[in-house]
Amino acid sequence: MNSQLSVTPTTKRPLLRLETVLILIGVVALALAPFYFYPIFLMKVLCFALFACAFNLLLGYTGILSFGHAAFFGGAAYFTAHAVKEWGLPPELGILVGVAGAAFLGLIIGFLAIRRQGIYSTMITLALSQMFFFFCLQAPFTHGEDGIQNIPRGHLFGFIDLQEPLYMYFFVLSVFLAGMLLIWRVINSPYGMILRSIRENENRAISLGYSVSRYKLGAFVMSAALAGLAGGLKALVFQFATLTDVSWQMSGEVVLMTLLGGIGTLVGPIFGAALVTSLGNYFATSELPVTLVTGIIFMVCVLVFRRGMIGELYASRLGKKLERRADD
Repeated sequence: MNSQLSVTPTTKRPLLRLETVLILIGVVALALAPFYFYPIFLMKVLCFALFACAFNLLLGYTGILSFGHAAFFGGAAYFTAHAVKEWGLPPELGILVGVAGAAFLGLIIGFLAIRRQGIYSTMITLALSQMFFFFCLQAPFTHGEDGIQNIPRGHLFGFIDLQEPLYMYFFVLSVFLAGMLLIWRVINSPYGMILRSIRENENRAISLGYSVSRYKLGAFVMSAALAGLAGGLKALVFQFATLTDVSWQMSGEVVLMTLLGGIGTLVGPIFGAALVTSLGNYFATSELPVTLVTGIIFMVCVLVFRRGMIGELYASRLGKKLERRADD
């Protein structure tokens, strides 16, 4: 973390301009995409992109590595599925149930994890996530290995039929953009500045009088809630929730997405999620295992793009800006 280039308010401007351009291009592309690509695939990308951005809020901006984020993602998928199918709630309320459940799980796991630092905190998140996995395996409402199948999408606000792929896509896109706007607002607020100060030097943040544990727990709960939002959407998109959603492999996959795109960047995890999801879709019918291809790409990224692909682009632009200022 400390090896990264320092960013002053002046040098931050080109990064903000780059990020703004990328976001505007991305929004326009996403609005047009369902007319050229399969909406179901695009919705999968958006769900995992939001999941990766939620994870990045915790790792990239707070410095807490979690190997248990599948508990929030998959837990919300189960909660949403049960609320919609068994309780008959409309999709918007079903997703809120999933988000609330994920936030509650985040409160419990985060409260225990932040008591330790480094690898010990990470292993606590992994252990508690595995406990939740076995709970989902045994709990009656999850239907064990079969999962919850045939989840009805229902009607949004009582009149928008989400069985229509385009309506469902634009609903997912709207929720994704709302989630990204929330993340952007958090990281560019005084609260986000405090989170970054904790990431860079926790002892100094304590010496300045900040309640570090409270801020870390708040970031943990927000990250869990946003991961739950992604999980609830995913359950409605694919109309099922299974143990795969709460497995340790899912936790590892979101770490990979974030690392490939770039930790601590707003759009990096989106790029990483799109790349990993596209590879999984492309090699699904191939004899070449997708995990092998993803692993090779990850090794190349670690060796060549230490900050992630988007992270290296940011660093390159910042470095050129600093060189021009030095020449002047």
